[in-house]
Amino acid sequence: MSFELPDKTLTERTVKEALKEDIGIIGDITSNLILDDSNRSEFEIKSRQEGVISGLYLAETVFRLVDKKIAFEKFKKEGDEVKIDDILAKIQGNSISILTAERTALNFLSHMSGIASATSLMAKKIKNTNTKIMCTRKTTPNLRVFEKFAVLSGGGKNHRFGLFDGILIKDNHIALSGSIKEAIKKAKKSSDKSLKIEVEVDNIDQFQEALENNPDIILLDNFSTSELKKAVEINSDKVLLEASGSVNIENVLDIAMTGVDFISSGWLTHSSPSLDFGLDLKQ
Repeated sequence: MSFELPDKTLTERTVKEALKEDIGIIGDITSNLILDDSNRSEFEIKSRQEGVISGLYLAETVFRLVDKKIAFEKFKKEGDEVKIDDILAKIQGNSISILTAERTALNFLSHMSGIASATSLMAKKIKNTNTKIMCTRKTTPNLRVFEKFAVLSGGGKNHRFGLFDGILIKDNHIALSGSIKEAIKKAKKSSDKSLKIEVEVDNIDQFQEALENNPDIILLDNFSTSELKKAVEINSDKVLLEASGSVNIENVLDIAMTGVDFISSGWLTHSSPSLDFGLDLKQ
């Protein structure tokens, strides 16, 4: 797989904040007390679990920002599958610098690879259907661009990035507007006609009301599989359908088999377990 990496300036700014959190203004007091500044070493980042890689570029950025003289050689790329004991990268340089960067680098790599791995599992489950797996806005504050990149690395798709690049009419919008019809009517007055209009519904009656008012996409929230099948049948390919709510690895195929176009899962970015990596000294 090949993806355009997140913006370099944003990446470096985020990494600097993470490093500030870990090393403060004093630095790694343990390494500085125990090791001589002239000590040089070589380490390898190894996988301790099977999964899919994302965030190696973040790990590299951490090491380079701690010490620009560190040599970081990658053997894997974003989206690659790894097995236990696979070597992702080799790091050479000042030992204190390497140990100072270690935890922040592995935290980024573990978190993003966990998201990519979870996405890959779901995407593989539904690969023989026409349904695509997507993430949501349920992301970690200030890490959204990286978490959404991790979803892409795992074979998923991105939903709208934020509130600014897509119209999604949710339950509170409907309640405040008075009806689904009125909310869609107001949304269609947008000056940007390239923005697709999506509306979230909670039951079949709401779905039918939404369908009558011709949005681009209808989000079926917490529908049972039988309700999803009914909605797909009623829709008859008029608009795109997205299923969401309580999606997990066990039920994702059943949901896809109903015929919806998309399945969105907040779990991918807010609850997927991290993938385990280690930084091992090369003897």
